[in-house]
Amino acid sequence: MRPAYLVLGLVVVAAAGVAAAVYMAGPGGEAGKLVHVPPPDPAPDDGPADPAADTEEATFGTGCFWCTEAVYQQLKGVKSVVSGYSGGHVPDPTYQQVCGGDTGHAECVRVTFDPRQVTYPELLEVFWSSHDPTTPDRQGADVGPQYRSVVFTHSDRQRRLAEAYKAKLDAAGAFAAPIVTEIVPAGPFYPAEAYHQDYFAANPRHGYCRAVIRPKLDKLREVFGERMNP
Repeated sequence: MRPAYLVLGLVVVAAAGVAAAVYMAGPGGEAGKLVHVPPPDPAPDDGPADPAADTEEATFGTGCFWCTEAVYQQLKGVKSVVSGYSGGHVPDPTYQQVCGGDTGHAECVRVTFDPRQVTYPELLEVFWSSHDPTTPDRQGADVGPQYRSVVFTHSDRQRRLAEAYKAKLDAAGAFAAPIVTEIVPAGPFYPAEAYHQDYFAANPRHGYCRAVIRPKLDKLREVFGERMNP
């Protein structure tokens, strides 16, 4: 069940290398500051895993996959986004099983992207700018291990890039609390049920979509506008 009272706001700042900040207010009015910090300068070996490849895959969990899916679908260079479950021990779980919190899975999305149009560090930049990576097993009112912050890496290169970015954020004191994002190798990914796919596009007037997803997309566009589809 997705809450309809999560309200997001965003302000642009220019200090200490911080480009923008997102403020999230929950039902009690508490505010958490989600800071956008550009990715670290790439190392010489941090180019595309295969320069000749047309596409690459990435997998992210930022809480509710309806939100995560809608965010990544907006980015130029992203070819497809599939909502699903990963990181658990039950084969081919159902939504009801995952919601029970006992399967070990996280709600996440598998992103297929063109690395010539959008880089993996840029996808990570959106990842850490679009949710709160300091709340263990929670995003807003969505509580449970299925809502944990997680990067499932598909290569050693992706792992290095994610860990370097996380270290930069920690070193900068970007967040008021420690980052708890898991960075773990990608395992089996199970696509979610059909009614979860393209959820925001299919249900723009749903209360959760109007109260949570649309404001988030609008605010992210203020920061990443040039990288997002019209």
